[in-house]
Amino acid sequence: MNWLTNFVKPKIQALINKKIDVAENLWTKCNKCEHMLFHRDLQENLGVCHHCENHMRISAKDRLKNLFDNGLYTLQEIPKVVQDPLKFKDSKRYVDRLKEYRQKTGNEDSVLVAYGQVKGHSLVVCLFDFEFMGGSMGVYAGQAMLKASELAVKTRSPLLAITASGGARMQEGILSLMQMPRTTIAVQMVKESGLPYITLLTDPTTGGVSASFAMLGDVSMAEPGAIIGFTGARVIEETIRQKLPEGFQRSEYLLDHGMLDMVVKRKDIPQTLGKILKHLHISLKVA
Repeated sequence: MNWLTNFVKPKIQALINKKIDVAENLWTKCNKCEHMLFHRDLQENLGVCHHCENHMRISAKDRLKNLFDNGLYTLQEIPKVVQDPLKFKDSKRYVDRLKEYRQKTGNEDSVLVAYGQVKGHSLVVCLFDFEFMGGSMGVYAGQAMLKASELAVKTRSPLLAITASGGARMQEGILSLMQMPRTTIAVQMVKESGLPYITLLTDPTTGGVSASFAMLGDVSMAEPGAIIGFTGARVIEETIRQKLPEGFQRSEYLLDHGMLDMVVKRKDIPQTLGKILKHLHISLKVA
């Protein structure tokens, strides 16, 4: 009996669990229509559901690959910052949490800065990675935005900010909130140099990110169905004790109310961005 319980049963369970894991890894359920999507088809369709056109979240590196010409770009090194200025600890130490997400994503923090060509036009991109602690904005993010602005000015290139963030990072307290004016100043550096600043808001763009540089674009774009706002709809409803309009805080609602210039499907972003850069380049020459 011990031999069956201790040896045979675990072997059978391990075999069954392995088969289940493999099957689950091949499929992804759409979080809107709940259709099961084969991962290869979903990847080829840039993370967009074939059935309902739901734009699901994709990794930062996949987004960069899809954006730049031939998927070629150069990642920029971000100057070092203090990792745990408050010696913060909740259910686990902040330094341990950072280590965990670095291993998971392969990135140093929640923001990447890249330089390359989009439809033949040079472009600097500051991109938030939601997979890294919900794309939260800490001191590193402020440093990255500053680096992106300086590179844009140096190379005389437009700056594109692609946002996907839950807001300021609580583990860095007031220092994370200080990144709101810091990133705003970084944007102003680009504008004062006579260069275009463009924003692409993806799901979700909330909190301190939406309250600062995300809403300052000379041209503001968003993906379909993206949640964009400062605080959650449920919190707002509980505060004002009223039911919010249908689609409130979705990109289409913001477009209808003059908060965005356009809503662009993911597959059309490189082409649309190329047209914008072409027109802005001509305008800069004329000026």
